[in-house]
Amino acid sequence: MPYLTNSYGNPSSIHHEGRVTRAAIESARKAVANIIGASTAEIFFTSGGTESNNMAVKCAVSDLGIKRIITSPVEHHCVKHSVEHLQENKLVRVEFVKIDENAMPDMAHLESLLSGDDTPTLVSLMHANNELGTMLDIAALSALCKKYNARLHSDTVQTVGHFPINVQQTPVDFLSGAAHKFYGPKGAGFIYINSQAHIHPLIDGGSQERNMRAGTENIAGIVGLAKALQLAYAELEEDKKHILELKQYMKEQLIEICPDVRFNGHPTQSLYTVLNASFPPGPHTDMMIMSLDIAGISASGGSACSSGAESQSHVLEAIHHPADRKAVRFSFSRNTTRNDIDYTIEQLQVILASSLHTV
Repeated sequence: MPYLTNSYGNPSSIHHEGRVTRAAIESARKAVANIIGASTAEIFFTSGGTESNNMAVKCAVSDLGIKRIITSPVEHHCVKHSVEHLQENKLVRVEFVKIDENAMPDMAHLESLLSGDDTPTLVSLMHANNELGTMLDIAALSALCKKYNARLHSDTVQTVGHFPINVQQTPVDFLSGAAHKFYGPKGAGFIYINSQAHIHPLIDGGSQERNMRAGTENIAGIVGLAKALQLAYAELEEDKKHILELKQYMKEQLIEICPDVRFNGHPTQSLYTVLNASFPPGPHTDMMIMSLDIAGISASGGSACSSGAESQSHVLEAIHHPADRKAVRFSFSRNTTRNDIDYTIEQLQVILASSLHTV
């Protein structure tokens, strides 16, 4: 990429090298805006989803007069902790919408919360859960927020690049994207800020990003983000078909080797890139993630380590996932093959057999 080698001018400078990189950034901004139906003035580049979500939540409170946030107990940590910070500092009142066993928000309960209180409110609900894959109906959410004059922020990091998103058809105040989720470079993201949401920067400093996000721009990351997003949507249907077939194949194979396997998340309204499987108790299933890693398979448990002991993630706890079962999240991409699935199933079969023999 030329922006890592010879096109290294500071885009804030007026010399030729600076103008070249400035043009590259603006071209990338236009590409992102066109894809999601926004104007270029509504797209701001960031370091990723965490920064974008922090900016949306915290600046809504500081600049838009928000006094109440309605969110869910299964949001990504960057939203969860941002809301907790605001609450702990007594800057906002927080209410939680009920969720079902699939982590799907209860829209009727959300409407009751919105209709029963006219406090200036921000609704912050993710489009798709990063651990379980459950996807809410963002169009219905948008309509509900509009009906009760509530601001809407949706963490769309998991869905941008994998599902069509158009902010003209589905109005929101803020949404976020991260390049690495659609095959782009890590450390680059963007935030869409509706032109009617007038906020100040989260990061103070220079006048970069039209005075909205200080700091010298990550030119290679921004250009790479835009190109990756263009390719993701150009190849979306082909990739989706390929990945859905693999996901279904893996579900069938898991059921065959482990009839007691259960699948977490909504069975139909779900990310096609994520499969969260719950395995029965056993001494070896407790170490399943590590065993898979040793076999060269990268999977995650959605769990955090504390003092050397694993505990369930806040998402699994919120859906009352049995503590004695092991939840494993498998992720799929356009690069995943059936051979990858077969190898994973072989390794899981060994792990599960070892667990049964030990018992």
